[in-house]
Amino acid sequence: MSRGVVVALAGRRVDAAEAEAPRFPARNLAAVEERICELLKESDARVLVCAAACGADILALEVAVKLGIRRRVVLPYGRELFRETSVIDRPGDWGARYDRLLDEIAAQDDLVVLGFDHGDNTTYLATNSAIIDEACKVADAQQHEILAVIVWDGKARGEDDVTAAFRSEAVNRGLRVEDISTIWFETEEEGSTKVTKTTKEKR
Repeated sequence: MSRGVVVALAGRRVDAAEAEAPRFPARNLAAVEERICELLKESDARVLVCAAACGADILALEVAVKLGIRRRVVLPYGRELFRETSVIDRPGDWGARYDRLLDEIAAQDDLVVLGFDHGDNTTYLATNSAIIDEACKVADAQQHEILAVIVWDGKARGEDDVTAAFRSEAVNRGLRVEDISTIWFETEEEGSTKVTKTTKEKR
């Protein structure tokens, strides 16, 4: 019998309208949401721990609602400032979705606000650690396993890539890791669009 899984998730925000290098094109949102749903079902996820930025985070939180999975959100600083800096600065109706989700999660006492300094270069790396810490805490308390899920294009954009750093920390802490790709490619044979294969890693 499955022990159930706590998922610690991080990933790309949806691309800005003027983005030159695609990392999470808006055209792939529905397909990535579908893959997140499949993975949460396959892994027997019972709890999802993540932030609430536009893109991967909000997609996963909305999928968790549909699947009846508990959601625990970790924000680096206050929800209004986070909304301004990480949610509504990209195309789409992310602001309204964020507000609805956080109202629900706060009412369930599952909103963690860390109170970090927005201007500190280490804030997001510390938030990565806090998300994993929260997931481990919940997993230990409920005797669940833990899985780190990274929703991204699979390529670090530099030394300051927070998503890549989340993945590295999860691996270094010995967590099972799965990647979901945000980048799709055209297959000449079928003339259709397919997602790159989900990858798994375990130490």
